Amino acid sequence: MGCLGVLLALLTPRFVVVVVWLFSDYLNRAFESGWWPVLGFVFLPTTTIAFAVARNSFTTPGGGLEAFGVIAIAIGVALDLGLLGGSGRGIGKRR
Repeated sequence: MGCLGVLLALLTPRFVVVVVWLFSDYLNRAFESGWWPVLGFVFLPTTTIAFAVARNSFTTPGGGLEAFGVIAIAIGVALDLGLLGGSGRGIGKRR
């Protein structure tokens, strides 16, 4: 059952990126190049979603990010690293 949870946690953000890319222009408005969403899909999908939300929702008139946008990106990075890295407790049990 644990493997199913891990598989679901790894695939859900990628599924969301694909659905958003297919059915809206949300990612196109957030990224200037098409390579960043592709790299984000492979390496950091939750951060890619957070950056798209930050760019589309929390942008100042000058084009910079507001504090909520930076916080959203930081949460996305933390979630991605948590999904990939696991926990210290789990590493200790494996040894």
